[in-house]
Amino acid sequence: MGYWGYFVVGRGERALTELEALSGARDMTLRARAPGGWPVWEYPSGDGDVGSMNALALETGAPALFGYVMDSDCVVVEAAGPESGAWTTCLARAAMAGHLGAGQEGLTLEDYFLEPRDAAERAVAWAAEAGHEVNADVLFDVITADPDPVAENLFFRLLDRLGVVPL
Repeated sequence: MGYWGYFVVGRGERALTELEALSGARDMTLRARAPGGWPVWEYPSGDGDVGSMNALALETGAPALFGYVMDSDCVVVEAAGPESGAWTTCLARAAMAGHLGAGQEGLTLEDYFLEPRDAAERAVAWAAEAGHEVNADVLFDVITADPDPVAENLFFRLLDRLGVVPL
């Protein structure tokens, strides 16, 4: 059995655990501090909800992002910026389709998440709002990659390509 839980990235004057937007995840622990004030918090949980990235971005005045890792197979990525808005995608798409049962009842992965090219473009806007210039093709490559060997690696590669948490 792999890892189930959240990684939360957000920048603000106060610790993320003190913010109302993440009140449901008070037991988060600081995993790392990246240059530029980007802490990475971890909240192991197979159920529950970490909170709203929209609310977090509005409360901090800065872009925010979380990755919900599902059994180390795939990751739901939800991001928001006060200006660029919210977007959602996933990493390790084939594994995600298996977890969601995509294809059953006529639903596809795109019914739940942005298509990879659209997600890469939204990620470029998110990164720009965070003060970073990034390449959509590089982000597309991460969004469409297979896990190697665990999906957490893809999430941290995405953070690196977004310019917020270097590998």
